[in-house]
Amino acid sequence: MKKIAFFDTKPYDRTWFDILAKHYEIAYFEEKLNRHTATLTDGFDAVCAFVNDRVDAAAIDRMHRCGVQLLALRCAGFSNVDMQAAGKLRVVRVPAYSPHAVAEHTMGLLLTLNRRLHRAYIRTRDFNFSIVGLTGIDLYKKTVGIIGTGRIGRAFAEICRGFGMRVLAYDKYPAPDFEYVSLDTLLRESDVISLHCPLSEESYHMLDRKAFDKMKKGVFLLNTSRGALIDSEALLDALNNGTLRGAGLDVYEEEAGYFYEDTSDRIMDDDVLARLLSFNNVIVTSHQGFFTREALDNIARTTMENIREFAAGEPLTNRVSAEA
Repeated sequence: MKKIAFFDTKPYDRTWFDILAKHYEIAYFEEKLNRHTATLTDGFDAVCAFVNDRVDAAAIDRMHRCGVQLLALRCAGFSNVDMQAAGKLRVVRVPAYSPHAVAEHTMGLLLTLNRRLHRAYIRTRDFNFSIVGLTGIDLYKKTVGIIGTGRIGRAFAEICRGFGMRVLAYDKYPAPDFEYVSLDTLLRESDVISLHCPLSEESYHMLDRKAFDKMKKGVFLLNTSRGALIDSEALLDALNNGTLRGAGLDVYEEEAGYFYEDTSDRIMDDDVLARLLSFNNVIVTSHQGFFTREALDNIARTTMENIREFAAGEPLTNRVSAEA
């Protein structure tokens, strides 16, 4: 296995993979992988895809006919892959690159929202040193509800405990050292709610209008996991009626056409995203929670090790399948 096609690549991808992939022939494509761009994979042994590539059945079929044997995801999630159709290929992923990177970004969103740091920065740049309207709350002794206690959720919980917060948790698969409650109880009692669970048919729009109605007034909502965990229209309603004190979003359910791209030269044609960006108590970052030097290094190393294992005919440590 020598030829690898990388999709949705940015300069920072090349920086890290060029160091580690000297024995492979790599083609970097800026285009996202989908059923149309899959024609570019002709003659390649492996394809490396990212979180917003759309790897549906048509894309997989076309890659298979082009001779691709391995789909190497350089991300943890695989909800963008039709795993039922993916049996034609081997699929591997990077299950953990830096849970601390995402957890720290999550706390950064919370602190910025709470103390209005984004607004204070803009004011002082205009020589406006008024602090009217920038009142926050003490996080000490407040309750944070963490939905999903995998590696990232656990790392975020440790940060919150360092702030002296009470941690409630909800997860289908409980882990030690957490106070687990029902989802309804978590929604009802939390001052901060943070999402750290994967996207599945079961978790799709888990925060819908009914869920927002169960929350106390003035809660902070954080999502650094997957955008479609939240019903965006219901989120707008919760912001308008004061249920939410603020929302910190590193993901958005229709992010694929915007995130990681410079769209400043065109009109925003996503009305929901435009409305979210209009709130001064909403912070949207472009799926950058993972974006640290350590995480980029781990992503590149794990991805190339996944490819090496496949080329050597060894068991695939990070293989995913439809049953995963």
